[in-house]
Amino acid sequence: MPETTLQAPSPGPLTSFTEDEILFRDNIRQFADEKLRPLVKEMDEKGVFDKDLIHQFFQLGLMGIEIPEQYGGGGGRFFEAILAVEEMSRVDASAGVIVDVQNTLVINALVRWASEEQKKRYLPRMATNTCGAYALSEAGSGSDAFALQTKATLKGSDYVLNGRKLWITNAKEAGLFILFATVDPAAGYKGITAFLIEKDFPGFTVGKKEDKLGIRASSTCELILEDCRVPKDNVLGDVGNS
Repeated sequence: MPETTLQAPSPGPLTSFTEDEILFRDNIRQFADEKLRPLVKEMDEKGVFDKDLIHQFFQLGLMGIEIPEQYGGGGGRFFEAILAVEEMSRVDASAGVIVDVQNTLVINALVRWASEEQKKRYLPRMATNTCGAYALSEAGSGSDAFALQTKATLKGSDYVLNGRKLWITNAKEAGLFILFATVDPAAGYKGITAFLIEKDFPGFTVGKKEDKLGIRASSTCELILEDCRVPKDNVLGDVGNS
């Protein structure tokens, strides 16, 4: 009898786009090709991201994709944020980084862990005119996040923060930072706490921008905290549970 070879069916796609997702993707692709692409070379050479372009990101809804509509955002899903990052990165990785940090790190954290008062205060700004940054890394605690040395001490109604952060993406453009410090170094990871820090808080400074070999228009900077006062109400989530 002739041997019979069983042919396994070809696997289907893991994701099939909906019509709305295709329209969303194509609109961003057109914007990236028409508005972003002509500026990429100059931004990379200067190492500076065009401010007007960021303003257009907000107008297009790219900077508040997952923010619920009640706070002025798009009410979209994480998958749509990924589509936006892919389409922007297809033309310029620096643009992809700005959109990525804004949506998948900063806004994602606010939506998940911010109090209702914090959401009302910050999410409308994140949807319209404020870039965000996520400040975890330090000189001795890049991959080892639990080794961070930035200290937060409670004094009255404020926490006073001292320390330095390194390699913070979006730092030059950001108006709001999710910054990690420890309230008790002896407690290890149980002392690590996230704080919402506005750029103009006393004692907070954005340091020099790193001169990188690639993705140059995306800012990467040092943050300096010298007796930076942060209201207790600006703790994101629970103290010691970040």
